[in-house]
Amino acid sequence: MSYNIAIDGPAGAGKSTIAKELARKLGFLYVDTGAMYRAMACYCLRQGIDTADEAAVSAACPDINVTLAYEDGSQKVYLNGEDVSTVIRQEQVGNAASVVSTYAAVRVHLLDLQRDLAVKNDVIMDGRDIGTCVLPNADLKIYLTASAHTRAQRRYKELTEKGQICDLSDIEKDIEERDYRDMHREIAPLKVAEDAVTVDSSYMNITEVVESILELVKN
Repeated sequence: MSYNIAIDGPAGAGKSTIAKELARKLGFLYVDTGAMYRAMACYCLRQGIDTADEAAVSAACPDINVTLAYEDGSQKVYLNGEDVSTVIRQEQVGNAASVVSTYAAVRVHLLDLQRDLAVKNDVIMDGRDIGTCVLPNADLKIYLTASAHTRAQRRYKELTEKGQICDLSDIEKDIEERDYRDMHREIAPLKVAEDAVTVDSSYMNITEVVESILELVKN
């Protein structure tokens, strides 16, 4: 019997970082749902399918199989049996993924794949609608959040350390606007599942967040 952990929350809350560390400590499979959408987009780009054409993308879904696996300590993404882990990180693929991820047929197709992974493996899955839609029966549901200002500060630090010039107030405004879009989108909006445990990381570091969730797993 597999054990499933669902982690939802707004952009910039640190879901992926926390989920990866938890997966490492627990020996679980980390399911990067974003990478799965990127793989879908990658297929469309390779086949010359216009990602703005919802009907064409939807029609291609049955021909796309996306799987995840851990090899040598890192996650691999397979598209119809081919390792596309590096390819899907290209900017063009990311932009296309943000388009196709809004299509109902794409979400339904990946929903089946994500649930199949959860049935066969102990998984940690993060996203916007994991506990509410993808894994409604998850053994543990976490809603990981932080104030918009804290998330903006983290993003600002990340960008400036890379040498990029940015404005903290603009970043915070973008985060607030994205929160609104995520919470008000028509398909699977971001919200706290009724049986989720809210973890506010505003004043916590990564280690503290991981340890608090591990304690919940033990209990």
